[in-house]
Amino acid sequence: MAPPPLALHLDEGEGGLDVIDRQVIQLFALVAEALAGATHALLAGDRDAARELAASDEAIDRLYRDVEATATRRAEALGSAAEMHYLVAVLRMLPEIERSGDLAEHVASRAVRGLGVELSHRSRGMIEQMGEIACSMWRRTADAYADRDADAAAHLEELDDDLDELHVLLTAEIASGSMPIPIAIEAALVARFYERLGDHAVNLARRIAALAVRSA
Repeated sequence: MAPPPLALHLDEGEGGLDVIDRQVIQLFALVAEALAGATHALLAGDRDAARELAASDEAIDRLYRDVEATATRRAEALGSAAEMHYLVAVLRMLPEIERSGDLAEHVASRAVRGLGVELSHRSRGMIEQMGEIACSMWRRTADAYADRDADAAAHLEELDDDLDELHVLLTAEIASGSMPIPIAIEAALVARFYERLGDHAVNLARRIAALAVRSA
């Protein structure tokens, strides 16, 4: 879906604000796709898919650097107040999007190692739920940016509460000694990756809400 117009002119052409906007939407989509793919690879034990996903993080990093450089150049040109607000908002969002891509890659790397088949039944079920919630949150955040949806943050905070609760339950399951220590450590890391992905989604949704209100 094409983003609604901002309260500024999104000029076309190389380095234009409309180009930056489309690239940010693409970054959100890449992270959401990487997260969904990494979760599937982990639970399905698909090591080949996991290897491909781990490598795809490079594409996110390249696009992140391109958008950051373009937005920085535009900001240094000292445009209108509305343009500067938009560019600053984008530059503040970019690091969280890039870090989230790294977290999805970390999940994929555990799938490469075959962690999914080593988990206890209860741990596997809770990680599956955490993955589903985190994927849903990232898709919702991507839509929120594209639509300039100021109301998405409240819904995402509710989902993040569910994710945090599962994190607590999974931590208790890991502490019960139901898995060998090396597997338990990896499971705890994966749970932490999903928990952080949820936090980033909420933080970004709040920034999007501020951008939407300012652009209205």
